[in-house]
Amino acid sequence: MRYTDRKVAVLGAGLSGTAAAHLLKDEGALVTVLDSAEEKTILRTTLEGMRAKGIEAICGPGAERDAGHYEMVVLSPGIDPASTLARNFSSRGIEMLGELELGWRSCGLPVVAITGTNGKTTTTELLAQMLNACGQKTIACGNIGKPLSEVAREGRDLDVLTVEVSSFQLETITTFQPSISVWLNFAPDHLDRYRSLGEYRAAKLRIFDFQTAEDVAVLNAAESLPPLKARIVTFSAYEDQADFRLAEGAIVYKGIPVLRLAETKLRGSHNIENLMATLAVGLARGLSFEQMVPPLCAYQPRPHRLEFVRELEGVVYINDSKATNLHAVEKALLAQSKPIVLIAGGKDKGFAYDALRSLVGEKVRATILIGEMADRISHDWEGAVPCQVAHSIANAVERAHTVARPGEVVLFSPGTSSFDMFKSYADRGDQFRALVHAL
Repeated sequence: MRYTDRKVAVLGAGLSGTAAAHLLKDEGALVTVLDSAEEKTILRTTLEGMRAKGIEAICGPGAERDAGHYEMVVLSPGIDPASTLARNFSSRGIEMLGELELGWRSCGLPVVAITGTNGKTTTTELLAQMLNACGQKTIACGNIGKPLSEVAREGRDLDVLTVEVSSFQLETITTFQPSISVWLNFAPDHLDRYRSLGEYRAAKLRIFDFQTAEDVAVLNAAESLPPLKARIVTFSAYEDQADFRLAEGAIVYKGIPVLRLAETKLRGSHNIENLMATLAVGLARGLSFEQMVPPLCAYQPRPHRLEFVRELEGVVYINDSKATNLHAVEKALLAQSKPIVLIAGGKDKGFAYDALRSLVGEKVRATILIGEMADRISHDWEGAVPCQVAHSIANAVERAHTVARPGEVVLFSPGTSSFDMFKSYADRGDQFRALVHAL
């Protein structure tokens, strides 16, 4: 066992931290989990499960002051390296790596890693469904589903891992080398964690750091990226100079149509690019288009991303709760052909909404704003569109129902995260859907 008798601290008692702690314990380490949150706020079953296996857990202010001797520290992606908890260990020069890196070192399988500000989850799920249908056993994991450390611990009989990776996970890699990397897009986000847009971009670009000429990088041709060592395959729904491009309602590869979009259940230019990236990965994995197309056409889009909820009195209601940044809202607005009543707002992530001012003025007839960002968005869009501030999601749905006219769309596309008012974007979307059905 590679970590036998090594004293290891795991920072964070969430899903990733718990998975890392159990993997390390199985590998013979002496593990302590530390979390700044009070013990009463952490799932009791999580702490009981760790302690039953001999994993120590320290919660609250004591975690930030812990002066124990450790040979290695594993950082959960939700823990900011600049936090008091993390700096308590990094200031002592202890080896520090992330949960993604830990899982990678133990998995022993080739990895397809997908990153991008938007579309990661859809593309990861598309790819996993397609690979499995084509006989290449995989699991969608990482930033969705199970953490990579948990998959490594289970030791499943798999051919490849399909891993969604976030900037938070990539910050702390030291050897992580995907055999195929996917760069979908880049847009402003997470400025509540990063000091600048450049710092956020630099974290995401680390996906390419350890690739070699033997590896493949699947890239959005519209993105400006630095020189890479990997072999490059490009895609774009907008650029003609790409290996995969759009022509006459079909995805075309080097001039040959390979997938007619009308045969799929996905809509919008962002989803066209997700399909292109998936086809590019499959091609790099040795699959033919004849194999790949049927499972891609069968894919059902998940809830909360441009999800049709209901049509009532001539008004269509759409749940786009998964739109947690401005780029996602932009794509949602562009996907609509009817006048929009937009419900937006949520947690303050440090970015301004004025970048959408022109598009909102063109596509949106009225806005209902919620959450911490409501007043700031109203200021950014003043004069472009009428804005109302609602005190709850229920109030927002009521106001939108009153304002919307037959032939219009009520689009719930918040443009930021949900944690000021909801447990998650899924909780937020579920509440919106239930309220619409109750109208």
